[in-house]
Amino acid sequence: MEKNHSLDSLDFDILSCLQNDGRMSFTVIADKLNVSIGTVRSRFNKLLEEGTISIIGRVDPDKAGFRCYAHIAIYVRPATFKESIADAIVKMPEVSFLAGTSGDYDLEVDVMCRDNEHLVDFVNRISKLEGVYQTKTTLYFKVYKYAQPDLNLLRKDH
Repeated sequence: MEKNHSLDSLDFDILSCLQNDGRMSFTVIADKLNVSIGTVRSRFNKLLEEGTISIIGRVDPDKAGFRCYAHIAIYVRPATFKESIADAIVKMPEVSFLAGTSGDYDLEVDVMCRDNEHLVDFVNRISKLEGVYQTKTTLYFKVYKYAQPDLNLLRKDH
């Protein structure tokens, strides 16, 4: 994949329209933004090809039956296992977020599980990975916001 081009105001406007309604037609977007359908189509295709946007159906986890959300801090010893552990965890379907961190622990993972039993099974699988020294799990009792990033925060004109 080639390096992404710098997004301009029209790119942000198209992405914002699609964040509000992922099924919005190019015709409607073009009308809203006062540009041609061809312009919207070509910009969209470029954003898609570069991986800036992908087409997915976003599911509300709670309505779909996920009743247990958690944040897990993972401590890795020795540190040389960090990448292999991350490679294994990223493939696990429960994972919604995974990042390397600075500070007290080495990896941070957010998961969505069916229930507490499913979460316990997940943590046990992680704990068995070579190099996992310790885990610390925090349950999310209630999720107040689960959203995509607000693109307005990146606009150059703001």
